Amino acid sequence: MCSVHLEGVDTLTWIDEFLAYLSCERGLARNTIESYGRDLVQFEEFINDTYGIHLEDVSEDIILSYIKVMRDLGKANSSISRSVSSIRGFYGFAHHEGLMEEDPATNISSPKREKTLPQVLSAQEVTTLLEAPATHTPSGIRDKAMLETMYATGMRVSELVSLDLGDIDTHMGYAKCIGKGSKERIIPMGSVACLWVETYLRSARGRMLQGRREKALFVNCRGKRLTRQGFWKIIKGYARKCGISKDVTPHILRHCFATHLLENGADLRSVQEMLGHSDIATTEIYTHLTKGKLKEIYDRTHPRAGGE
Repeated sequence: MCSVHLEGVDTLTWIDEFLAYLSCERGLARNTIESYGRDLVQFEEFINDTYGIHLEDVSEDIILSYIKVMRDLGKANSSISRSVSSIRGFYGFAHHEGLMEEDPATNISSPKREKTLPQVLSAQEVTTLLEAPATHTPSGIRDKAMLETMYATGMRVSELVSLDLGDIDTHMGYAKCIGKGSKERIIPMGSVACLWVETYLRSARGRMLQGRREKALFVNCRGKRLTRQGFWKIIKGYARKCGISKDVTPHILRHCFATHLLENGADLRSVQEMLGHSDIATTEIYTHLTKGKLKEIYDRTHPRAGGE
């Protein structure tokens, strides 16, 4: 059992028990749980410093004052919304466990998240980025295989670096990954990406391992599993090398994957499944990116588009 009755223990233990509940009972991803923990520790520090109280002494007004402070500090709606979600979840848990008679966050609503459109690269920019690695070195071959895999499958970075040997079937052209909520999905994978994964396995990975044993598919120069931070540095480095002025984030190839599929006629449900979105509304944000392309095609091809 992951949650226990906690009378008589300090609130830091409450947070630990709440995080254990999120992991064991809810099955949330480690990164999500760590975000909840950071949000709650920051909230605890705020109420200690500002009011001299602890989590069990919080009222609705104090939570509202914390939200106001975050707004005054210029925090994005998405950050505030996540913090409020953490606080609501924590107090809902504490109330359900009988730690608190009332839930001070029950009437607190999260600010609406701003629907920011993800930035994407053009097809030519993607080609330039994918061709940037120097494929005469082991690390360059690995980087080429990773970038091709990400653009071919639309995986999240966390999913890419979590791949183990055997998770990609290059003969059948499929990749298996574990997404949010520990859900497994199978994604088709194109021949170019499969070819580079095979090349990496055949001629680069063994040289990077240097005799070590490691189940991870993509490894660093020390023969250990590559981290998300490691991939971040790699893709940012290639973006600078290519002279790409856009803000290249680790997920930009995932955004390009979805946008370019939709631009070329893929149906929304299929893209949703490949991306691993539980809610199709999350996938629909990419349709806003393709509307400009459709308008451009319409203006260029429709006889009366110019209004003449």
